Amino acid sequence: MTLFRALFVAVRLWFALTAFVLLFIAAYAFPILFPLVRVIFVVFAILIGLDAWLLFRPTGKSGIFARRDVPDRLSNGDENPLTIYLENQYPFRVDVEVIDEIPFQFQRRDVLFRARLNSRETRTIRYELRPIRRGEYSFGAVNVFALSPLGLLKRRYQFEQGKIVAVYPSFLQMRRYELLAATNRLNEVGVKRIRRIGQSMEFEQVRPYATGDDVKTINWKATSRRSDSQGAALMINAYQDERSQPIYCLIDKGRVMQSPFEGLTLLDYAINASLVLSNIALIKQDRAGILTFSDHIGQILPAERRTGHMLRILELLYRQKTRFLESDYESLYASVRTHIRQRSLLLLFTNFETVSAMQRQLPYLRRLAKDHLLLVIFFENTELRNLLDQPAADTEHVYLKTIGEKFTFEKKQIVKELTQYGIQTILTAPQNLTANTVNKYLELKARGMI
Repeated sequence: MTLFRALFVAVRLWFALTAFVLLFIAAYAFPILFPLVRVIFVVFAILIGLDAWLLFRPTGKSGIFARRDVPDRLSNGDENPLTIYLENQYPFRVDVEVIDEIPFQFQRRDVLFRARLNSRETRTIRYELRPIRRGEYSFGAVNVFALSPLGLLKRRYQFEQGKIVAVYPSFLQMRRYELLAATNRLNEVGVKRIRRIGQSMEFEQVRPYATGDDVKTINWKATSRRSDSQGAALMINAYQDERSQPIYCLIDKGRVMQSPFEGLTLLDYAINASLVLSNIALIKQDRAGILTFSDHIGQILPAERRTGHMLRILELLYRQKTRFLESDYESLYASVRTHIRQRSLLLLFTNFETVSAMQRQLPYLRRLAKDHLLLVIFFENTELRNLLDQPAADTEHVYLKTIGEKFTFEKKQIVKELTQYGIQTILTAPQNLTANTVNKYLELKARGMI
């Protein structure tokens, strides 16, 4: 039933009640009208009774059946599909209104659906919810209001389907990247095709020479031994892409990661990107690990690629929360030195707003880069970018643009100074974080730097 029809029904009921009141008043002034008013009132009462009997009569089945289908887990920052199943078990057509009691975290009051169901007809209502916080969300009941055939009464059906659903890091985004990687279509989400620059030197086996093999890989000692025993044949050293390289995502949970963007905090963007990157690394036969830190070291998950490792990564990332203290990079360096002994790719998700803030941590970043390949990932201020793109309309706007230019310049200076010390960097907008991080990982791997 459309909104117009619902308003029409309400106006019709109000008009009928108003007409009865006016007729009773007129009957006191003109007694000749009183018998007519009584007849109309009796007819109206009979119609209400008939409507009530049709709507509330006891039957073997309830008049309306409804069920909400919600996944056991919701994906943070994504549009998650939900469905409501409706079935009309009345022997006549019914107009219904459905109100779903969604969790309060969504702050929505518009989850109202209207439908017209013929007798024995079923209907599926689909809608989407986008959570912006990880944690537990509690769904309430599904309320269905059925309108009587004459439109005089409504009956409420309530289906108790209270359910607690956990909102996890963006596994829908992870699956999308995984599917595109499997079908060689990562360019659809901004991941570039990167030509392999170097040659991996991980030895695989010695095998006979075949047309097209690089003559530089001929193993002359193996060739001479084979020529002595089995006749002349060139033997070469075969190499394969390096695998099982440790990849660690170091996630800063300090106060700098609390800043919001489109509902999600920078920490949530970092967590979602870490989940996708870890999965891509496992697909590339590397090992993925996680380390979280703030004013103290949080959780450490060693880099592995065993069965079920992605589930352990997902559960670890689900539990992370932002702290409101300054992050301790000295503890980070000590923990990496203690727990990560093999040279690894370290992807540090953090945020530096000023050069001085970065310089306070630079000694520890340089020590990390000395033992590992360090990639520092931090965020552009997109609000400043929007401000700078607008023409100045008055003196105040000129002042604001000047301050914005200063902060933007500081971000570029951070990139320049880190690069001078051989530290890889990514300065990215939050919405481009995942694609840019995957791009950089594939680039470093193609260049043989890890």
